Amino acid sequence: MMNNGSMISVKGLMKRIGTQEILRGVDLEVARGETLAIIGRSGGGKSVLLKHLIGLMTPDAGEIWIEAENIIGMNERRLASIRQKVGILFQGSALFDSMTVAENIAFPLREAGERDPRVLRTKVSEMLEVMELSGEEEKMPVNLSGGMKKRVGLARSIIRQPSCILYDEPTSGLDPVVSDSINRLIRRLQRRFGVTSIVVTHDMRNAFDVADRIAYLHEGRIHFHGTSEELRQSNDKLLQDFLLGRSEEQLTPKAFGVES
Repeated sequence: MMNNGSMISVKGLMKRIGTQEILRGVDLEVARGETLAIIGRSGGGKSVLLKHLIGLMTPDAGEIWIEAENIIGMNERRLASIRQKVGILFQGSALFDSMTVAENIAFPLREAGERDPRVLRTKVSEMLEVMELSGEEEKMPVNLSGGMKKRVGLARSIIRQPSCILYDEPTSGLDPVVSDSINRLIRRLQRRFGVTSIVVTHDMRNAFDVADRIAYLHEGRIHFHGTSEELRQSNDKLLQDFLLGRSEEQLTPKAFGVES
């Protein structure tokens, strides 16, 4: 059973893909209203963990509790109700090329059965204002910059006002100025809507900019979970190597599963 103060609670999550163990017993608590950054090396399982949190992948073992419901083993109908609580911004924004900005943002409402044009216009207009995209509603995705695409994708993710938003590398491929604007937007959404946010990133600057707490995923387990300051002050060599971008850890016997 999950902690009452948690939005999401992960217990002993395990996942093997082919012969590779991706998740090897992940335990993680995410408090309501906090922003948690999940960091780790590329290919280390961060995105795989994120997909499990919304039921897009099924673990080999473990539990995932979202607002007091264990989603493991749920059928698609019950998972659909969970997904109303959890929005996700995929790495590539995943916009529909044949739809305008407004149509892309309104899509989740239409899928949920909303047909009133006034309701759709009002809600889309609110999201455009929040994302600082007012006046861009008739543009097509092909005419948007990378940062604007991220904003439209995010607007679509939150238009049904979920309790939690999952971000998969939200600043990937963006220049530092645009990345900073996306980080500020993530913080603004937390303040305005009180949402819980989980941000998967390998960029430490982004993690420090947005997160209340940071979790370091290493070799399929959570190696560290704490505040930004606790991470900065840690004497753990594994953490220091990651923070400073040192690659020595890749050459140690332990990195290959061999005890020194």
